[in-house]
Amino acid sequence: MKLQRKTRRALALGALAVSGALALTACGSDDTGGKNNAGSDNSTAASNSSIKCDDAKGQLLADGSSAQKNAIDAWVKQFSQACGVQINYKGGGSGAGVTAFTQGQVAFAGSDSALKPEEVTASQKVCTDGGQGIDLPMVGGPIALGYNVPGVDNLVLDAPTLAKIFDSKIKNWDDAAIKKLNPDAKLPNLKIQAFHRSDESGTTDNFTKYLKAATPDNWKYEGGKAWQAKGGQAAPQSSGVAQQVKQTEGAIGYFELSYAKDMSTVDINTGAAAPVKATVENATKAIADAKVVGTGSDLALQLNYKTKAEGAYPMVLVTYEIVCDKGNKADTLPATKAFLRYIASEEGQNILTENDYAPIPDAIISKVRTTIDGLS
Repeated sequence: MKLQRKTRRALALGALAVSGALALTACGSDDTGGKNNAGSDNSTAASNSSIKCDDAKGQLLADGSSAQKNAIDAWVKQFSQACGVQINYKGGGSGAGVTAFTQGQVAFAGSDSALKPEEVTASQKVCTDGGQGIDLPMVGGPIALGYNVPGVDNLVLDAPTLAKIFDSKIKNWDDAAIKKLNPDAKLPNLKIQAFHRSDESGTTDNFTKYLKAATPDNWKYEGGKAWQAKGGQAAPQSSGVAQQVKQTEGAIGYFELSYAKDMSTVDINTGAAAPVKATVENATKAIADAKVVGTGSDLALQLNYKTKAEGAYPMVLVTYEIVCDKGNKADTLPATKAFLRYIASEEGQNILTENDYAPIPDAIISKVRTTIDGLS
Protein backbone atom coordinates (compact mmCIF):
# COMPACT_ATOMS: atom_id res chain seq x y z
CA MET A 1 0.00 0.00 0.00
CA LYS A 2 2.80 2.41 0.92
CA LEU A 3 4.59 1.53 -2.33
CA GLN A 4 1.43 2.27 -4.34
CA ARG A 5 0.99 5.62 -2.59
CA LYS A 6 4.63 6.56 -3.24
CA THR A 7 4.22 5.55 -6.89
CA ARG A 8 1.09 7.67 -7.27
CA ARG A 9 2.81 10.66 -5.68
CA ALA A 10 5.84 10.22 -7.90
CA LEU A 11 3.64 10.09 -11.00
CA ALA A 12 1.69 13.16 -9.88
CA LEU A 13 4.83 15.16 -9.20
CA GLY A 14 6.33 14.09 -12.51
CA ALA A 15 3.23 15.13 -14.39
CA LEU A 16 3.18 18.47 -12.59
CA ALA A 17 6.80 19.10 -13.49
CA VAL A 18 6.25 18.70 -17.22
CA SER A 19 2.72 20.02 -17.51
CA GLY A 20 3.40 23.66 -16.58
CA ALA A 21 5.13 24.43 -19.84
CA LEU A 22 2.49 22.57 -21.80
CA ALA A 23 -0.31 24.48 -20.09
CA LEU A 24 1.42 27.79 -20.86
CA THR A 25 1.81 26.73 -24.49
CA ALA A 26 -1.90 25.98 -24.65
CA CYS A 27 -2.74 29.40 -23.23
CA GLY A 28 -0.57 31.12 -25.82
CA SER A 29 -1.94 29.34 -28.88
CA ASP A 30 -5.23 28.26 -30.35
CA ASP A 31 -3.62 24.95 -31.30
CA THR A 32 -4.19 23.42 -27.87
CA GLY A 33 -4.22 19.89 -29.22
CA GLY A 34 -0.88 20.12 -31.00
CA LYS A 35 1.00 18.23 -28.26
CA ASN A 36 -1.66 15.57 -27.81
CA ASN A 37 -1.22 13.05 -30.65
CA ALA A 38 -2.67 14.82 -33.65
CA GLY A 39 -5.83 13.23 -34.94
CA SER A 40 -6.77 11.59 -31.64
CA ASP A 41 -9.64 12.69 -29.45
CA ASN A 42 -9.30 14.08 -25.93
CA SER A 43 -10.05 10.75 -24.26
CA THR A 44 -7.05 9.20 -26.03
CA ALA A 45 -4.87 12.14 -24.99
CA ALA A 46 -5.67 11.42 -21.36
CA SER A 47 -5.08 7.68 -21.60
CA ASN A 48 -2.06 7.79 -19.31
CA SER A 49 -4.01 9.13 -16.33
CA SER A 50 -7.44 8.82 -14.76
CA ILE A 51 -8.60 12.04 -16.42
CA LYS A 52 -11.64 11.45 -18.63
CA CYS A 53 -12.01 14.39 -20.98
CA ASP A 54 -15.18 13.14 -22.70
CA ASP A 55 -16.44 16.08 -24.82
CA ALA A 56 -14.58 18.75 -22.84
CA LYS A 57 -13.35 21.62 -25.00
CA GLY A 58 -12.90 25.36 -25.10
CA GLN A 59 -12.34 27.57 -22.07
CA LEU A 60 -13.77 27.73 -18.55
CA LEU A 61 -13.98 30.89 -16.49
CA ALA A 62 -14.11 30.49 -12.71
CA ASP A 63 -13.48 32.63 -9.64
CA GLY A 64 -13.60 32.41 -5.87
CA SER A 65 -11.68 31.13 -2.88
CA SER A 66 -8.05 32.20 -2.82
CA ALA A 67 -7.45 29.55 -0.15
CA GLN A 68 -7.75 26.81 -2.79
CA LYS A 69 -5.87 28.72 -5.52
CA ASN A 70 -2.69 26.66 -5.15
CA ALA A 71 -4.70 23.44 -5.44
CA ILE A 72 -6.61 24.71 -8.48
CA ASP A 73 -3.35 25.68 -10.16
CA ALA A 74 -1.96 22.16 -9.66
CA TRP A 75 -5.16 20.56 -10.98
CA VAL A 76 -5.37 22.87 -13.99
CA LYS A 77 -1.85 21.98 -15.08
CA GLN A 78 -2.78 18.30 -15.17
CA PHE A 79 -6.22 18.73 -16.72
CA SER A 80 -5.23 21.28 -19.38
CA GLN A 81 -2.30 19.16 -20.50
CA ALA A 82 -4.54 16.10 -20.85
CA CYS A 83 -7.64 17.69 -22.36
CA GLY A 84 -6.52 20.93 -24.00
CA VAL A 85 -9.12 22.94 -22.07
CA GLN A 86 -8.08 26.36 -20.78
CA ILE A 87 -9.29 27.15 -17.26
CA ASN A 88 -9.00 30.69 -15.96
CA TYR A 89 -9.52 30.66 -12.18
CA LYS A 90 -9.10 34.19 -10.82
CA GLY A 91 -9.00 33.34 -7.09
CA GLY A 92 -10.46 36.73 -6.14
CA GLY A 93 -11.97 35.49 -2.87
CA SER A 94 -15.08 33.55 -1.91
CA GLY A 95 -17.34 36.60 -1.95
CA ALA A 96 -16.26 37.55 -5.45
CA GLY A 97 -16.69 33.99 -6.64
CA VAL A 98 -20.24 33.61 -5.34
CA THR A 99 -21.21 36.98 -6.84
CA ALA A 100 -19.72 36.03 -10.21
CA PHE A 101 -21.61 32.71 -10.11
CA THR A 102 -25.00 34.18 -9.23
CA GLN A 103 -24.51 36.74 -12.01
CA GLY A 104 -23.82 34.01 -14.55
CA GLN A 105 -20.25 35.14 -15.25
CA VAL A 106 -18.47 31.85 -14.44
CA ALA A 107 -19.00 28.14 -15.02
CA PHE A 108 -18.28 27.36 -11.37
CA ALA A 109 -17.10 29.16 -8.26
CA GLY A 110 -15.00 28.26 -5.24
CA SER A 111 -16.14 29.26 -1.76
CA ASP A 112 -14.89 28.45 1.72
CA SER A 113 -18.45 28.91 2.99
CA ALA A 114 -21.59 27.16 1.82
CA LEU A 115 -24.19 29.17 -0.09
CA LYS A 116 -26.60 31.18 2.03
CA PRO A 117 -30.36 30.84 1.33
CA GLU A 118 -30.47 34.19 -0.47
CA GLU A 119 -27.50 33.15 -2.62
CA VAL A 120 -29.25 29.92 -3.56
CA THR A 121 -32.29 31.98 -4.58
CA ALA A 122 -30.10 34.27 -6.67
CA SER A 123 -28.52 31.25 -8.40
CA GLN A 124 -31.92 30.09 -9.65
CA LYS A 125 -31.86 32.98 -12.15
CA VAL A 126 -28.79 31.58 -13.90
CA CYS A 127 -29.39 27.84 -13.37
CA THR A 128 -32.16 27.07 -15.87
CA ASP A 129 -34.55 24.09 -16.00
CA GLY A 130 -35.44 24.55 -12.34
CA GLY A 131 -31.85 24.19 -11.19
CA GLN A 132 -29.95 25.96 -8.43
CA GLY A 133 -26.44 26.35 -7.07
CA ILE A 134 -25.15 23.48 -4.92
CA ASP A 135 -22.09 23.06 -2.69
CA LEU A 136 -19.58 20.30 -3.47
CA PRO A 137 -16.86 19.95 -0.77
CA MET A 138 -13.60 19.45 -2.62
CA VAL A 139 -10.62 20.86 -0.69
CA GLY A 140 -9.87 20.68 3.02
CA GLY A 141 -7.15 22.12 5.13
CA PRO A 142 -6.14 23.95 8.27
CA ILE A 143 -6.33 27.71 8.59
CA ALA A 144 -2.77 28.39 9.67
CA LEU A 145 -1.75 31.32 11.83
CA GLY A 146 1.57 32.51 10.51
CA TYR A 147 3.64 34.85 12.67
CA ASN A 148 6.84 36.87 12.48
CA VAL A 149 8.31 37.29 15.96
CA PRO A 150 12.14 37.37 16.08
CA GLY A 151 13.62 34.74 18.38
CA VAL A 152 10.35 32.79 18.78
CA ASP A 153 10.29 29.58 16.76
CA ASN A 154 7.52 27.81 18.68
CA LEU A 155 4.39 29.62 19.77
CA VAL A 156 1.26 28.29 21.46
CA LEU A 157 -1.99 30.25 21.58
CA ASP A 158 -5.54 29.38 22.58
CA ALA A 159 -8.91 30.66 21.38
CA PRO A 160 -9.38 33.37 24.08
CA THR A 161 -5.90 34.78 23.46
CA LEU A 162 -6.37 34.73 19.68
CA ALA A 163 -9.70 36.50 19.99
CA LYS A 164 -8.13 39.25 22.08
CA ILE A 165 -5.20 39.62 19.69
CA PHE A 166 -7.43 40.00 16.63
CA ASP A 167 -9.81 42.31 18.53
CA SER A 168 -6.92 44.62 19.50
CA LYS A 169 -7.27 43.84 23.22
CA ILE A 170 -3.84 42.17 23.47
CA LYS A 171 -1.37 44.51 21.81
CA ASN A 172 2.15 43.31 22.71
CA TRP A 173 3.91 39.99 22.28
CA ASP A 174 5.11 39.96 25.89
CA ASP A 175 1.55 40.18 27.22
CA ALA A 176 0.94 38.10 30.37
CA ALA A 177 -1.64 35.87 28.62
CA ILE A 178 0.86 34.92 25.89
CA LYS A 179 3.63 34.41 28.47
CA LYS A 180 1.44 32.01 30.43
CA LEU A 181 0.97 29.82 27.35
CA ASN A 182 4.67 30.03 26.43
CA PRO A 183 6.67 29.97 29.69
CA ASP A 184 9.94 28.98 27.98
CA ALA A 185 9.77 31.44 25.08
CA LYS A 186 11.72 34.71 24.99
CA LEU A 187 8.84 36.96 24.05
CA PRO A 188 9.98 40.44 22.99
CA ASN A 189 8.46 43.76 23.97
CA LEU A 190 7.13 44.15 20.43
CA LYS A 191 3.84 45.52 19.11
CA ILE A 192 1.51 42.94 17.58
CA GLN A 193 0.58 43.62 13.96
CA ALA A 194 -2.56 41.54 13.35
CA PHE A 195 -3.47 41.15 9.68
CA HIS A 196 -6.91 40.20 8.38
CA ARG A 197 -8.49 39.98 4.93
CA SER A 198 -9.62 43.18 3.23
CA ASP A 199 -11.88 41.34 0.78
CA GLU A 200 -14.89 39.17 1.56
CA SER A 201 -13.46 35.78 2.36
CA GLY A 202 -14.59 32.32 3.37
CA THR A 203 -11.29 32.02 5.23
CA THR A 204 -12.39 34.94 7.40
CA ASP A 205 -15.80 33.32 7.82
CA ASN A 206 -14.32 30.04 9.05
CA PHE A 207 -11.67 31.69 11.23
CA THR A 208 -14.28 33.80 13.00
CA LYS A 209 -16.66 30.84 13.27
CA TYR A 210 -13.91 29.08 15.19
CA LEU A 211 -13.44 32.05 17.54
CA LYS A 212 -17.17 32.45 18.04
CA ALA A 213 -17.66 28.75 18.81
CA ALA A 214 -14.55 28.23 20.94
CA THR A 215 -14.61 31.46 22.96
CA PRO A 216 -17.99 33.20 22.68
CA ASP A 217 -17.26 35.41 25.70
CA ASN A 218 -14.29 36.96 23.90
CA TRP A 219 -15.62 37.12 20.34
CA LYS A 220 -18.92 38.98 20.20
CA TYR A 221 -19.05 39.63 16.47
CA GLU A 222 -21.71 38.13 14.22
CA GLY A 223 -19.22 36.72 11.75
CA GLY A 224 -19.38 36.22 8.01
CA LYS A 225 -17.12 36.74 5.01
CA ALA A 226 -16.43 40.41 5.84
CA TRP A 227 -14.05 41.27 8.72
CA GLN A 228 -15.90 42.98 11.58
CA ALA A 229 -13.49 43.40 14.50
CA LYS A 230 -11.88 46.74 15.22
CA GLY A 231 -8.26 47.65 14.54
CA GLY A 232 -5.62 45.52 12.91
CA GLN A 233 -4.38 45.81 9.34
CA ALA A 234 -5.89 44.44 6.14
CA ALA A 235 -4.54 42.84 2.98
CA PRO A 236 -6.28 41.27 -0.04
CA GLN A 237 -6.56 37.52 -0.44
CA SER A 238 -4.63 34.80 1.37
CA SER A 239 -1.48 35.55 -0.60
CA GLY A 240 -1.60 39.21 0.43
CA VAL A 241 -1.98 38.44 4.13
CA ALA A 242 0.85 35.90 3.98
CA GLN A 243 3.14 38.37 2.24
CA GLN A 244 2.46 41.02 4.88
CA VAL A 245 3.24 38.60 7.70
CA LYS A 246 6.52 37.59 6.04
CA GLN A 247 7.74 41.16 5.67
CA THR A 248 6.36 42.75 8.87
CA GLU A 249 8.12 42.24 12.21
CA GLY A 250 5.59 41.48 14.95
CA ALA A 251 2.94 40.33 12.48
CA ILE A 252 0.39 37.53 12.75
CA GLY A 253 -2.24 36.57 10.20
CA TYR A 254 -4.52 33.74 9.10
CA PHE A 255 -4.47 31.90 5.76
CA GLU A 256 -4.54 28.41 4.29
CA LEU A 257 -1.53 26.25 5.20
CA SER A 258 -0.22 26.21 1.62
CA TYR A 259 0.51 29.94 2.00
CA ALA A 260 2.60 29.40 5.15
CA LYS A 261 5.80 28.43 3.33
CA ASP A 262 9.00 29.54 5.06
CA MET A 263 7.31 30.94 8.14
CA SER A 264 6.44 29.77 11.64
CA THR A 265 2.87 28.81 12.49
CA VAL A 266 0.99 28.80 15.79
CA ASP A 267 0.14 25.59 17.67
CA ILE A 268 -3.37 25.67 19.14
CA ASN A 269 -4.14 24.78 22.76
CA THR A 270 -7.56 23.14 22.39
CA GLY A 271 -7.74 21.62 25.85
CA ALA A 272 -6.34 18.32 24.57
CA ALA A 273 -3.28 16.76 26.21
CA ALA A 274 -0.90 18.65 23.90
CA PRO A 275 -1.13 21.72 21.65
CA VAL A 276 -2.07 20.83 18.07
CA LYS A 277 0.00 21.78 15.04
CA ALA A 278 -1.48 23.05 11.77
CA THR A 279 -0.88 20.03 9.55
CA VAL A 280 -2.83 18.29 6.80
CA GLU A 281 -3.15 15.15 8.90
CA ASN A 282 -4.47 17.03 11.94
CA ALA A 283 -6.95 18.93 9.78
CA THR A 284 -8.24 15.68 8.28
CA LYS A 285 -9.01 14.41 11.78
CA ALA A 286 -11.26 17.42 12.33
CA ILE A 287 -12.93 17.30 8.89
CA ALA A 288 -13.78 13.63 9.35
CA ASP A 289 -15.98 14.74 12.25
CA ALA A 290 -18.06 17.00 9.98
CA LYS A 291 -21.70 16.29 9.14
CA VAL A 292 -23.47 16.75 5.81
CA VAL A 293 -26.26 19.25 6.46
CA GLY A 294 -27.15 20.13 2.87
CA THR A 295 -30.37 18.79 1.38
CA GLY A 296 -30.91 17.02 -1.92
CA SER A 297 -27.78 17.18 -4.07
CA ASP A 298 -26.28 19.94 -1.91
CA LEU A 299 -23.42 18.63 0.25
CA ALA A 300 -22.76 21.52 2.63
CA LEU A 301 -20.95 20.43 5.80
CA GLN A 302 -21.16 21.40 9.44
CA LEU A 303 -17.69 21.49 11.03
CA ASN A 304 -16.98 20.91 14.73
CA TYR A 305 -14.87 23.93 15.69
CA LYS A 306 -14.95 23.01 19.39
CA THR A 307 -13.32 19.62 19.05
CA LYS A 308 -10.89 18.64 21.81
CA ALA A 309 -9.94 15.32 20.24
CA GLU A 310 -6.26 14.49 20.48
CA GLY A 311 -4.39 15.68 17.40
CA ALA A 312 -7.44 17.33 15.81
CA TYR A 313 -6.66 20.84 14.55
CA PRO A 314 -9.93 22.74 15.05
CA MET A 315 -9.36 25.76 12.82
CA VAL A 316 -10.19 24.14 9.49
CA LEU A 317 -12.01 25.13 6.36
CA VAL A 318 -13.57 23.19 3.53
CA THR A 319 -13.68 24.80 0.11
CA TYR A 320 -16.74 24.06 -1.99
CA GLU A 321 -16.99 24.10 -5.75
CA ILE A 322 -20.33 25.74 -6.51
CA VAL A 323 -22.14 24.68 -9.66
CA CYS A 324 -25.71 24.36 -10.94
CA ASP A 325 -27.27 20.99 -10.24
CA LYS A 326 -29.42 21.47 -13.37
CA GLY A 327 -29.46 24.10 -16.09
CA ASN A 328 -25.71 24.52 -16.61
CA LYS A 329 -24.76 26.25 -19.85
CA ALA A 330 -24.53 23.72 -22.67
CA ASP A 331 -21.23 25.07 -24.00
CA THR A 332 -19.41 24.73 -20.66
CA LEU A 333 -21.14 21.72 -19.07
CA PRO A 334 -18.91 18.99 -20.60
CA ALA A 335 -15.68 20.70 -19.53
CA THR A 336 -17.09 21.60 -16.11
CA LYS A 337 -18.15 18.02 -15.41
CA ALA A 338 -14.86 16.60 -16.69
CA PHE A 339 -12.78 18.96 -14.54
CA LEU A 340 -14.87 18.43 -11.40
CA ARG A 341 -14.86 14.67 -11.97
CA TYR A 342 -11.07 14.75 -12.16
CA ILE A 343 -10.46 16.85 -9.05
CA ALA A 344 -12.85 14.64 -7.05
CA SER A 345 -11.12 11.48 -8.27
CA GLU A 346 -8.56 9.56 -6.23
CA GLU A 347 -5.79 10.97 -8.42
CA GLY A 348 -7.05 14.52 -8.01
CA GLN A 349 -7.47 14.23 -4.26
CA ASN A 350 -3.99 12.71 -3.89
CA ILE A 351 -2.49 15.87 -5.41
CA LEU A 352 -3.89 17.86 -2.48
CA THR A 353 -1.52 16.31 0.04
CA GLU A 354 1.46 17.29 -2.13
CA ASN A 355 0.34 20.92 -1.85
CA ASP A 356 -0.42 21.12 1.90
CA TYR A 357 -4.17 20.54 1.57
CA ALA A 358 -6.30 17.84 3.14
CA PRO A 359 -8.26 15.42 0.94
CA ILE A 360 -11.98 15.15 1.61
CA PRO A 361 -12.75 11.97 3.63
CA ASP A 362 -13.92 8.98 1.56
CA ALA A 363 -17.46 8.93 2.94
CA ILE A 364 -18.02 12.49 1.72
CA ILE A 365 -16.06 12.55 -1.54
CA SER A 366 -17.91 9.45 -2.78
CA LYS A 367 -21.16 11.44 -2.56
CA VAL A 368 -19.50 14.32 -4.41
CA ARG A 369 -18.54 12.00 -7.29
CA THR A 370 -22.09 10.69 -7.61
CA THR A 371 -23.47 14.23 -7.63
CA ILE A 372 -21.04 15.35 -10.34
CA ASP A 373 -22.11 12.49 -12.59
CA GLY A 374 -25.70 13.74 -12.31
CA LEU A 375 -25.04 17.38 -13.26
CA SER A 376 -27.02 18.51 -16.28
